[in-house]
Amino acid sequence: MAVRALCEFTAKQGDLDLRFTPSPTAQQGIAGHALVAARRGAAYQSEISLEGSYQELRVRGRADGYDAGGNQLEEVKTFRGELAAMPDNHRQLHWAQLKIYGWLLCQKLGLAEVRLALVYFDIGSQQETLLVQLHSAPSLQAYFETQCEQFLGWARQELAHRAARDAALAALAFPHAAFRPGQRDLAEAVYRSAAGSRCLMAQAPTGIGKTIGTLFPLLKAAPRQQLDKVFFLTAKTPGRRLALDALALIGRSAPALRLRVLELVARDKACEHLDSACHGASCPLAKGFYDRLPAARSAALARPAPSGLLDHTALRAVALTHAVCPYYLGQDLVRWSDVVVGDYNYYFDTSALLHALTVASQWRVGLLVDEAHNLVERARKMYTAELDQASLAAVRRSAAPALKKPLDRLHRAWRELHKNSADSPDSPNPAYQVRPAPPDKFLLALQQATSAIAEDMEQQPARVDALLQRFYFDALQFSRLAESFGSHSLFDITRAGPASSADWRLSQLCIRNVVPAPFLAPRLAAARSVALFSATLSPQAYHADLLGLPADTVWVDVPSPFAAGQLSVQVVADLSTRLPHRALSLAPISALMARQFAARPGNYLVFLSSYDYLEQLAQRFGHDCPHIALWTQTRRMDEAARTEFLARFAANGQGVGFAVLGGAFAEGIDLPGDRLIGAFIATLGLAQLNPVNEQIRQRIGARFGTHLAHDYTYLYPGVQKVVQAAGRVIRTLSDQGIVYLMDDRFASPKVQRLLPRWWQVRLIQQAPALQLVQALPGIQDASRQA
Repeated sequence: MAVRALCEFTAKQGDLDLRFTPSPTAQQGIAGHALVAARRGAAYQSEISLEGSYQELRVRGRADGYDAGGNQLEEVKTFRGELAAMPDNHRQLHWAQLKIYGWLLCQKLGLAEVRLALVYFDIGSQQETLLVQLHSAPSLQAYFETQCEQFLGWARQELAHRAARDAALAALAFPHAAFRPGQRDLAEAVYRSAAGSRCLMAQAPTGIGKTIGTLFPLLKAAPRQQLDKVFFLTAKTPGRRLALDALALIGRSAPALRLRVLELVARDKACEHLDSACHGASCPLAKGFYDRLPAARSAALARPAPSGLLDHTALRAVALTHAVCPYYLGQDLVRWSDVVVGDYNYYFDTSALLHALTVASQWRVGLLVDEAHNLVERARKMYTAELDQASLAAVRRSAAPALKKPLDRLHRAWRELHKNSADSPDSPNPAYQVRPAPPDKFLLALQQATSAIAEDMEQQPARVDALLQRFYFDALQFSRLAESFGSHSLFDITRAGPASSADWRLSQLCIRNVVPAPFLAPRLAAARSVALFSATLSPQAYHADLLGLPADTVWVDVPSPFAAGQLSVQVVADLSTRLPHRALSLAPISALMARQFAARPGNYLVFLSSYDYLEQLAQRFGHDCPHIALWTQTRRMDEAARTEFLARFAANGQGVGFAVLGGAFAEGIDLPGDRLIGAFIATLGLAQLNPVNEQIRQRIGARFGTHLAHDYTYLYPGVQKVVQAAGRVIRTLSDQGIVYLMDDRFASPKVQRLLPRWWQVRLIQQAPALQLVQALPGIQDASRQA
């Protein structure tokens, strides 16, 4: 048990209170600890590993520093704002941790007494506030044993649960009568990678049961590898649901297995009082939270199997029964769960809960990363930050007097960014510019502004200014990423409007991550084993380079269980869907769809590159074939609208759905049998050619070689989307379907090498009257050059 976890279990009481925020960044905390240590004498020791036992409980941790000359043990806490505003229960927790460290140090060094010092370091003023107490070793031992005794009943329960869990997992049998074709290959690869503490990339086709094919072997390996937790990380909600269903199936198949499964959802989906602040004076579920937490925790973990699975609904029911916040109950239960199912950001984001607990508690965890082809773009967004000058202007207009000077200073520093760039509309590409790095002068002004806002928020905790808070958190994220800025990212400036408009003087600043590898690599290394799996992980080097995978990562390409005869893949080789030719492409695409529907009526999906293209084609097809039902994906569809869209694909139904490639319906949906019998894909999926993407291409070229720049930026991500969309058609061994790839670029050998090996691709051409490429001289030559 980690010292911090022990104290959080035994010494926390009172309200949930998050008003003593904002906290320093991780880098500021590290720098603050280092500065405190640098101020001490030569006898000062930093980061002292300590460990001690009480009965069957072993407690371990690292104390911040010990001055042997003064016999003083220190616990350093960095903060910003007013120290007097710190809630009492926070201070009590800090003293509890320090007292535990004090006894472990006395035991290690044979000390009769020790001075304990809480060092509160203000990162703004860089001043220290010391609170010192002298304690004898016997008093500290008594305190340590009291805390351990309070926890020991729970600890014994946990030990018993762990032993029973591992025994049941060792005897666990696959929950189905047999593996599907290809599923055993995947399961064996996951088991071997866990046994060897390796990272695995597994490309496995859609429809073989990847979810249970990865969960089962990792759970089976957990006892021998002494795994504390399994984290199943997904990109989208349907992936979480599939994981929870698979875990429920495993639980039903093994009555002796009492697996604690927890689903984590976003805060805005878990919060019961979105209009209240997270403290006892505002939210009824925060008041007395820690006093009621033990009973809620016990009730949540005592649920009988297989209903012990704590998805969002079940967790909410337990929380409301005990009048505690569901979101923070879930965060507490992470420590006591065996399997946690959640979004990527819970492990990979800058302030990720699961990663922080893994490191702090020294857990041995196994990671399963579902649909891992999504991680590149998701991670880029996690490590990207934007600042909008219009937001700063709005904040300045409504800010309190105390904030006027620092915000004005930031405004002037922002304007200097414009003066130092080509400020004239006549300069080359004045609307978008890339700088080598964020200027130090601007970052200093930004830091001063955030410090002032933090102090103002501390002094006025009851005031809620949503605009100011939003700008503050955006500025904090920008400052954090500026500290780690490097060749993995861009710093760019985008003008807010055309040169002739009033908005020309406003801009957006962006630290734009291009290569997330430097951020992800340490998080992957913190896990005992990692398995990343998807139907589209080719080329291997693309994902390995951008995600920062270890050099000894194992690669497995699981053969498809589907026969080539199940899916007819036809490339329309004389059609261009490039932007200049889209208007001319509508008639031949509509005619091809009509012919296919007439030959085999049923449900089809059409994938386009944009909503504009979608609307144009849907209008043309509706005009040409008014007797065929059609429905379209629309911008910003909510969950109910998405559900209604999918419901149109009924068994034995007939109609055509129009969707955007790379959107909600291009992956992660399951329409087996005749719910979907074909797809028309009218795009290669390439990212838009614009200044931002061209800068990304250049940065990738500088890092990995110019020969890979275009492919990494445009081609590989585009073809991945195509393969994912086509994968909606064949879901089972009995499915039969057709996919049309409608663009002459699909005929390129380079592109075809990126398509699944089991596809048998046939080139077709439209009827002479509809042949488009021949009607547009030079397109074929231009496409070859492109």
